[in-house]
Amino acid sequence: MKIYVVRHGQTNLNLEKRVQARNGEPLNEIGKAQAQLLRDEFNNNKINFSYVYSSPQIRAVQTAEIASGLKAIIDDRLDVYDLGTADGLLVSDVKYTGTVPDMTLYSGVETIEDFKKRIYSFIDEILEKYKNQDINILISGHKCTTGMICAYFENFAVNTIYDDFLKLSSKCGKYKKYEI
Repeated sequence: MKIYVVRHGQTNLNLEKRVQARNGEPLNEIGKAQAQLLRDEFNNNKINFSYVYSSPQIRAVQTAEIASGLKAIIDDRLDVYDLGTADGLLVSDVKYTGTVPDMTLYSGVETIEDFKKRIYSFIDEILEKYKNQDINILISGHKCTTGMICAYFENFAVNTIYDDFLKLSSKCGKYKKYEI
């Protein structure tokens, strides 16, 4: 099994350097072009996907479907990290504690433990469901989801908000591949 973990293409909020979580936007023209470049790369390398999974956010779904040519299976566990009331603010204006917005300043921020648990449970389920199968799976998500999935596969410890799993994430419209 080969798993391709892709970060969604650019949106206007990315361009404006705003944090983007559950109140995000669809891909902009650059983001659509990034997804089309992914599609071309996959096609040129004769990579066909048996399954395509995505976060429920429209930007991730668009990226998955443009890049693969298939309908994405939406899984809420792949949803972007909930930034609570920090969602949509300029990155430069957000006060962080470790890798997350300061929970004493912003309400509704998801805990790192809950985020890790849902991402890891998704990956555990995929690995069990498709074990010993020679297939390609595309997973489309966000900076945070691609970072946490990479932490899973690269054995990077994420036990506190100070463990910077975000450094493992892909750039917009880019992917990492894991062979199981």
